[in-house]
Amino acid sequence: MLAIGSTFRQSRTLTSGIISALDRTIQSLTQFQIGGVIQTDASVNPGNSGGPLINLEGAVIGVNAQIISGSRSSSGVGFAIPANLARRVAEALIEDGEMKYSYIASAAMMLA
Repeated sequence: MLAIGSTFRQSRTLTSGIISALDRTIQSLTQFQIGGVIQTDASVNPGNSGGPLINLEGAVIGVNAQIISGSRSSSGVGFAIPANLARRVAEALIEDGEMKYSYIASAAMMLA
């Protein structure tokens, strides 16, 4: 599997790796989480985020999203949002200008 991007502002970079796990959960930019995420050991450095994660047949399987690092550096475990989820979000943004998610609020959240 391959991750394409512009790592550290260097154009046209390519890293390779394996899919370490499927169906992971990562934190979004809001209070919510994104599920069904692909975990990879391919470098997802600054500049790779938003680039495609491609399988060896050339199909886009995800969008590189973030890295979890214990050293606060670019070394760690990378994550990509699955292509089918990215496609649904893009279609909703084009059609409605927003993406609506359903969720169940906990009792503690509703009382806050």
